Amino acid sequence: MDLFQYDFMLRALVGALVIGLAAPALGIYLVQRRLALIGDGIGHVALTGVGAGLLLNRSPVLVAVVAATLGAIVIELVRSRGRTSGDLALALLFYGGIAGGVMLVGLSDASSGSLNAYLFGSLTTTSPADLVTILVLGVAILVTMLALRPALFAVCHDEEYARVSGLPVRALNLLLAVGTAVTVTIAMRAVGVLLISALMVVPVATAQQVTRGFRATMGAAMALGLFAAGAGVWVAATADTAPGASVVLLAIGSFLVVALLAAGRRALRRRTGPAAVPVAEPPEHEVVLR
Repeated sequence: MDLFQYDFMLRALVGALVIGLAAPALGIYLVQRRLALIGDGIGHVALTGVGAGLLLNRSPVLVAVVAATLGAIVIELVRSRGRTSGDLALALLFYGGIAGGVMLVGLSDASSGSLNAYLFGSLTTTSPADLVTILVLGVAILVTMLALRPALFAVCHDEEYARVSGLPVRALNLLLAVGTAVTVTIAMRAVGVLLISALMVVPVATAQQVTRGFRATMGAAMALGLFAAGAGVWVAATADTAPGASVVLLAIGSFLVVALLAAGRRALRRRTGPAAVPVAEPPEHEVVLR
């Protein structure tokens, strides 16, 4: 029997594919800035938004977007002004966010299953309204990350160089923070708060094993994210496993396979003699906005 004949499975598949594309497209900038774990901190802030939405009988996803956006802006402002370390600000939001979420969910009439759906993901319960939100926000993130790739890469690679070149560094940093918050929020439905960073980071780490240059790495990471999301939903449907866990485990499995193949290829090259030195791709931040 074809499980994808059911509307809820089609919604789960479409939502997962959109998230599988958008998450690595933004995650590559976080990896470039060495902020791979920021998704966890913002995700826990988003959990407070989920609790507030359940308590106020409003859309948990939309309220979570607002809460995560505010949390991301706070992290960016604290980091840029240097009044305290970014790790400390992230830790405060990390623990405060999850504590606030648990408390607000407990005060609402929602069951513990509602909280688990956001902690561990619940794609198969995605409503038509949730799917519309995922599609609109996911496409917006994807288009923004691709359209502003040269400027965002310049900021993530060398912030001082970008500032001297005339780029609006503060605005681009805030845009990246807000984009991270939105991506984390829509990804909650796919993999859950506790596994969000994996979908944003693991495809990028996998692509870095076999690609050269920022553009190629970004394209490969998006393709790997798309594969992990689609295959993860299929595995979950056929093996009756949790969709979020299936997606993340496939992404990690892909990383292990690619890493082993890359290591074997390097070992073979060492045995057969020195290879020609490849010509490095010119950095994308040479494109300066005027």
